[in-house]
Amino acid sequence: MPAIKGKKCRHCQELFVPDHRNRNRQKYCRKPACRKASKAASQKRWLQKPANQNYFRGPDNAQRVQQWRKDHPGYRRTKSKTTSDALQDPLIHQPIENVDNNSKFVDCALQDLLTMQPAVIIGIIAQLTGYALQDDIAMALHRMQKFGNDILNPQSEGGDHGNQTSD
Repeated sequence: MPAIKGKKCRHCQELFVPDHRNRNRQKYCRKPACRKASKAASQKRWLQKPANQNYFRGPDNAQRVQQWRKDHPGYRRTKSKTTSDALQDPLIHQPIENVDNNSKFVDCALQDLLTMQPAVIIGIIAQLTGYALQDDIAMALHRMQKFGNDILNPQSEGGDHGNQTSD
């Protein structure tokens, strides 16, 4: 294979080595400004052809575009974001059961504990504790609830407030 010679870019007038697969047709270098100039020149050449001068005008174009849109439904619709920022599953709305003794939430899930509370509370707790996982947040909530019960009911027996640790 013969060595590829340098060519002069039509836009910046500097020498460049064209891509070996396109060396006979490449007239512009790879710089962004030169690529932009190449695109503009290509569009100008395309629009100068008589068959293309009214390509984007008139009722024929409107009908062509309408047919293409009918053949390609949903092409321009934006895709929904599939990844989420949270590390846990979204909370599922569950009905609240009437329980006489709400002071013992030891074996309940975080969703049960905060079913009707706004997500802001969970965000505040996560921010204050530095936890991002549901189990850790639930453990922190249990400690906070125990503190609250001790403050509201000082005659009840005290507990081990700071002895629980997370994994």
